[in-house]
Amino acid sequence: MQKLKQLKFFDTLSKKMVAGFVILIVIGTILLSLPIATAPGIHSSFINRLFTAASATCITGLTVVNTATHWSIFGQVVILGLSEVGALGYMTFAVLLFNIMRRNIGLSTQLMVKESLNLENLSDTKSVMRYVIGLSLLFQLGGLGLLAIDFVPRFGWTRGLYLSLYHSVMSFCNAGFDVFGDSLMGFRSDSYVLIVTMILIIAGGLGFLVWRDLLLFHERKRLSLNSKLTLLTTISLFVLGFVLLLITERDLKLLPTGTSWFNRTINTLFLSVTPRTAGLITMPTGKLQAGSLFIIMVLMFVGGTPGSTAGGIKTTTFGVLMFQSIAQLRGRQDVEFSHRRFSQANISRALLLVFLASIVISVATLILTQTEKIPQGFGLEYVVFEVLSAFGTVGLSLGLTPHLTVVGKIVIMLLMFIGRVGIFTSLYALSKRQAKVSLIRYPAENILIG
Repeated sequence: MQKLKQLKFFDTLSKKMVAGFVILIVIGTILLSLPIATAPGIHSSFINRLFTAASATCITGLTVVNTATHWSIFGQVVILGLSEVGALGYMTFAVLLFNIMRRNIGLSTQLMVKESLNLENLSDTKSVMRYVIGLSLLFQLGGLGLLAIDFVPRFGWTRGLYLSLYHSVMSFCNAGFDVFGDSLMGFRSDSYVLIVTMILIIAGGLGFLVWRDLLLFHERKRLSLNSKLTLLTTISLFVLGFVLLLITERDLKLLPTGTSWFNRTINTLFLSVTPRTAGLITMPTGKLQAGSLFIIMVLMFVGGTPGSTAGGIKTTTFGVLMFQSIAQLRGRQDVEFSHRRFSQANISRALLLVFLASIVISVATLILTQTEKIPQGFGLEYVVFEVLSAFGTVGLSLGLTPHLTVVGKIVIMLLMFIGRVGIFTSLYALSKRQAKVSLIRYPAENILIG
């Protein structure tokens, strides 16, 4: 009976979370429909406004129009606000409002926060919320100050501070929108801006639970298993991605002749960091080598950390399955890491997540191959890259998104939504199944595998 109640409650909670994000997208679409949201003389269609609102709320950054030229300052600020709320979760702002009004947070609200931030214990809700709000302000204001050192002398005080704020928020939120018009291609020779941006991207994608563990390490003298696995997987993917991209891109030959080795290294490192759901880029993705595109697609599929501003299947899922594979190959029954054993429920959930993600990606790819035109010189990667970018809420593109058909835009919007809300939450909310617990267990029998 208790199990039945938990399943029913999770169904209800999932529907509320999905409804919350849908409402945000609707509000964003309405605001972007206002005449002051677009630049003078520019008309925006309903599907483009909806797509932009969905992309911002789902902190993806895929765009069907140029953010810098199509939208006015008001429109750009709306996109900024949607990205901020979408990244931190609308429940974060609800709790912040409760605190400002000095009202107690109800149990249902705490449970919503717990699910939205992937917390394990309800008791973590209040303490983690303080870290979410505090760290977000710290990193984004810090990023504003650091970027202003470079941008203010270039663009003046007003424009420089606006650009600093915008790109500090977008980098930390891993959103990928920019108001330069060409992402960060104009700054590929400016290692300072790229380093600050990478720090913000990593900070946002690492996860608030991990940051809390790191900040409290001097008191606890230990890290949780989740934080250890996250840090190991994140560092491994960064290093592996960096080394492989150095090889596949031949030390970034597409950069201008005479570019220093240090700047080439920073650009390669940036290319390894940005697919972790950031979406900002310093060079045209269409000119990258095939091997580089494959590495980027793998990184986009993995994504960032649970409870962070990033998407993808998450580093912990990837880490658990890696250790599961190693244990199986060694003939071990238990999957161990850092003197701990992963539960079978964890492993089963990780396997199910990857399987469902693969199904969603495959179906979306099949639909887009029928509705979209692949230009000469490209193959299936032209579609798969965009699908993975949308599902991982990354925002990188080979050029398909601006030319999507209406059906294509709907498919990409659904992918972004599933990637941000979470595949389990989305499927639970959309399904009409009745929560029930079976009282019958059949005998087990083995079949041939492999």
